[in-house]
Parts: sequence; C-alpha cells; structure tokens
Amino acid sequence: MSVPHDITIVIPVADRPKHLAHCLNSLLELKQRYPYAGRVSALVVEDSKQPENIIRQQQLVAGIQQQGLPAHHLSFADQQSVLSMLPDSLCKQLSGVFGDGQSFAHKGASISRNIACLWLSRQMNGKSAQLIWFVDSDQVFCVNKISQQGEVEEPLDYFNELDRIFTSSSVQMLTGKVVGDPPVSPAVMAGNFLADVIDFFIELRACEPRQQCIFHAARRHADDAAYHDMAELFGFHEKQGFRYQCTLSGAHDHATCLADFAAGLNYFFDGVHPTRRSFYQALPLADSLVAARTVYTGNYIFTQQCLAYFIPFADLRLRMAGPTLGRIIKAELGEQFISANLPMLHGRIVDSLGQAEFRAGIERGESRIDLADEYTRQYFGDVMLFSMEKLTAENYLTASVSVADISAVVHEVEAQLHARYSLKHKQINDKLDRLSALFCQPVNWWQQDGQLATARHHCLQFIANMQHNFGEHARGWRLINDESQRQSRRLAIVNALVEYPAQRLAWQQATEILQS
Repeated sequence: MSVPHDITIVIPVADRPKHLAHCLNSLLELKQRYPYAGRVSALVVEDSKQPENIIRQQQLVAGIQQQGLPAHHLSFADQQSVLSMLPDSLCKQLSGVFGDGQSFAHKGASISRNIACLWLSRQMNGKSAQLIWFVDSDQVFCVNKISQQGEVEEPLDYFNELDRIFTSSSVQMLTGKVVGDPPVSPAVMAGNFLADVIDFFIELRACEPRQQCIFHAARRHADDAAYHDMAELFGFHEKQGFRYQCTLSGAHDHATCLADFAAGLNYFFDGVHPTRRSFYQALPLADSLVAARTVYTGNYIFTQQCLAYFIPFADLRLRMAGPTLGRIIKAELGEQFISANLPMLHGRIVDSLGQAEFRAGIERGESRIDLADEYTRQYFGDVMLFSMEKLTAENYLTASVSVADISAVVHEVEAQLHARYSLKHKQINDKLDRLSALFCQPVNWWQQDGQLATARHHCLQFIANMQHNFGEHARGWRLINDESQRQSRRLAIVNALVEYPAQRLAWQQATEILQS
C-alpha cells in the first residue's frame, strides 16, 4: 500500500486578512469533512505593506495552528534569510526571478511564489511523496453549484483525489481552474459585459417598475472563457447572449431587481462579472484529466521535482504569468502536465467591504477607479505569453535562438495584438455610446420612483468609470498607443527572453545550494 503524499498549501497574501481568514477557515472545514491520511500544512507567504495587516495575518496562521493544522507564516525575515544563503553573484543573476532581495512589500505574487519555492527547496530536501499546492488568498476550498435554492457552496474531496492522481500516474504537475468570479482582469472583460448590461436595460425598459421580476430563468453556466473579450485567442468561441439572472429570492419587483443589479455594477472593476459567472459542472474525475497548457497560478499542484520551475519574468510584473509558465512546462513535461476538474471557488469581493481588499495595479479614489496599470500589464502580458507560445513551437527552450529572431517574434506578436486590442477598443466605445444614450433618453422609470435615485447614481458612476478606463482618452489606452512606451516594453520583453535560459541554470544552482 502506497504512503499518501504530504501536501503543503502555499498562499501568497498582500494586505488581504479578510480573504485569508475565509481561505484558511475553508481549509479547516475541508480537513474535517474529508479526512486525509497524509500530512497537510499551510505556508502563508507575506507580501503586505500595511503593518496591521501583517500582524493580523500572522495571527490567522497562529490560529489555525492552534486548531491542529500545521502552518508557517513566511515573514519578510524568513524570505531575507533564504536569499542570504545564496552568493551575491547568483542573487544578481536571479534578480528577474525574485527582485532585488531587499524590498519585500508588494513585490508581487510571482516573486512571492518564487521565494516560497526556494524556501521549500530547502525544507523538503530528501523527503519523498511531497506535493506543493499553490492557491490564491481570495479563493476557498469548495465549489459553487446551482440548486433549486440558488447558488450553494460545497467542498470537494481534493486531498484524496489529488493523492490518487499523483500515486497512480506519472503526472508531475496538475492545474485546476476556478469557478465563481473570473480569473482574468476587467481589462479583457469590458466588451462582453457592456453588451450584457445593454441587453438588460433594453429588456428592463419594456417592464413596469412594480411588476413582478421576470429575470429568473435557469442560470446559464459561463464556461470556455465566456467572460473573455478575446476568447478566440485561446482557442475558444466567443459566447454571446448572456441574460442577467436576478440573484434575489422571494417575491420582488423590477425596481428592487434593478436596485440590486446597480449596487453591484461597480464590482466589475474588481474583476467580478455579474452576468457570466461560472459554476461547478460535475464530471467523473478520470474523464476530466487532459493535457494542459496553462498554469492557473491560483490552483496548481506539483511534485518536489517541479520546484525546478519558477514563475518566469516576475520582475516585469506582467499579467498572464501562469499561462506563460504553462507553455514552457507543456513543451518540457508533455503528458506529465495535466488539467483536472478540481476547481476552487474564487471571490473577488469581501461582502463586509463591498470591494476587494487589495489588488495590484488598481488606483481607487472616492468615486473613480483607475485600471491603467492593470490594463498595460494585461496587454504586455499577452505580448509575452504569445511570444513564448510562438518561440516554444520553434524550439526556443532547447535550441540557440538569436536575439534578432526573438526580437522579430516579439515585434510581430505585439503588432498583431495591438491591432486586435484596437478593434476591441472601438467596439467597447461603440457600446459605451449606446449605453450612455439609453440613459439620456427620457424614461419614466427614474422619475416615477424615488427609491431608484441611488440605483441611477450607481449606473452613472459605472458609465463614468467605464469611460475613464476604456474611452478614447483612457490613460491605459494612451499608454499602449505611445510608441516610446511600446518600444521600451518590447525591449524589456526581448531582454527577459534572452536571459531566461541563463536564469534557469542559475535557479538550478540556487536550489542545489539550498538542498546541500
């Protein structure tokens, strides 16, 4: 009889104590519901800036230890300690992997994951049957299902299922997905969300405010990247016609439905997609195992041998780091890299706050939300991803590819993406004009019912923020149209790709030092 794997769950966290508490509590509940013979432990990797959040997160780790779950808070001192074990020359070579080794607050999830892998390389040396499971702090260890009572949350038997997969096969890395809120940025969801909002308001205008709400047909599951404006880039078909499904229960009218819908509209800027929410679809696990090409960085599991991989290009702080890593692993591991129907539930919003606790790349004012940094990180992250996809197809990882050839690929990919983003930008602005026109037309809805004044305010605030972030003069749009900015970013991507093979060798040396 085989010995069950020990599983270490790694949770990078940046100023999200409320999210982290929810995540850790769900882990304890999972352990209680599905006993597991192997050892399960948690490693919380600190990346916060606010001292009070760091203290609270330390307390949360201590709390789950007291409840019987082994856990460690990887403090800034711990992180500095593991890096100090490496020669200065090696640290300099790996600065693109874990930064300058001095600044640990808000260094980014990719750098946090890489430092955690170094720490684990030292802790796990010589131990067998080890699995490392990376998750995000805004996720919980369960899935959502549609029932007659609405949306319900239930845990899956993750640990035993993962142990069976890694025991009975040669799999080295497995990635799940997420259900609930999409794992992508609002930067690439604006077009289809605007289309759904327009359809909702057109249908609503034909209804009476005090008529019984009609938006309660069976929910439609948003699968196959239905939330993504450019799903075709990833091999999926564009999905249209997602009718808003009211989340209220009990008897209520259209005015109440609208007030609820409007109150959540601006959650979109935190990454929520109210009309295209995904739900768990039951499927025999064995039937769900397929070759993978994308790492969902909030839900991937691997053996100790895969500590040889790090999140590449972490210092560039681009989005799409997981898919980029996935293309590398697919090229090298082949069938040993798989996807399985073991998603986690993803929730962007903390109910008590009415927004996300912290998200890098978002500037939030009293009424204005600015996504310019996230928009540019998404755009150039796509450039990196599809450049890597093209290069791996050309044996970049095993053959010597010239700087000129890498540069040519990056320029070609960026030009193609710029044309695609330009088309989507025009389509988004056409939809914004249409939505604005709906609110300018005389209607009796708003005047007839003073209760809806707040709803109208939320709607107008949403339109204003959409125009600010996706309109003709949006700062993010200007940045990816600025030729000097594009040239600088392309050069940084080319240099990172050129340096990557040497970084792989330096990483191997670093892990060998830590394991010696």
